[in-house]
Amino acid sequence: MTHPRVSQQRATVPSAAERAYRHLKRGILEQVYPGGLLVSEGEIAEAAQVSRTPVREALLRLEAEGLVALYPKRGALIRPVSAREITDVIEARRLVELHAAERVWPRRHTLRPVLAGWLDRMRAAHAAGDLRALMEADRAFHAGVVEAAGNEILAELYHRLRDRQLRMGEASFRLSPGWAEVALTEHAGQLAALDGDDPQRWLDTVGAHIDNAATVLRTLR
Repeated sequence: MTHPRVSQQRATVPSAAERAYRHLKRGILEQVYPGGLLVSEGEIAEAAQVSRTPVREALLRLEAEGLVALYPKRGALIRPVSAREITDVIEARRLVELHAAERVWPRRHTLRPVLAGWLDRMRAAHAAGDLRALMEADRAFHAGVVEAAGNEILAELYHRLRDRQLRMGEASFRLSPGWAEVALTEHAGQLAALDGDDPQRWLDTVGAHIDNAATVLRTLR
């Protein structure tokens, strides 16, 4: 008889396809697999320590997310970040985030401590020089606003947009001097706006932060 705890542990072990998907996606987002690189199923299978069949499943998921282009018998091309993609992602983010920001205003006093916690984590990560933790906390700060709006479909869309931007975002934090400090200051300004009584000021701070991030991303191309 199988012990319940053993069954539970087995249930949480990711499948081979999921392991391949996580390995390759993380590698793409962190630019271990840079844009323009053609990788074979065999290379991915060896790196993720799985067979080729789950790799094919993983590649189909990543193709649907717009991160790779598949070429039969050749492999997968890691899609490079284009100027058009930057524009499209930022435009979509602006639509989703401003809509969410407007929806959450009546619940701002509940949202504020959540965002303050993520801002504290951003500051700690920046002080420690931990780029990955800084980016994760920054993403969670933005996602906190979208998720608080209560629309699950928009929240799912937003996370996919942020996945697309993560490759760009790492470049902005790594290559643009002072951008981390600007992001921290602008997030603090958003919290200050939540403390006030002017919803337009809150919307303006959200929109300005997205626009400033877009300017940095376009400068780095």
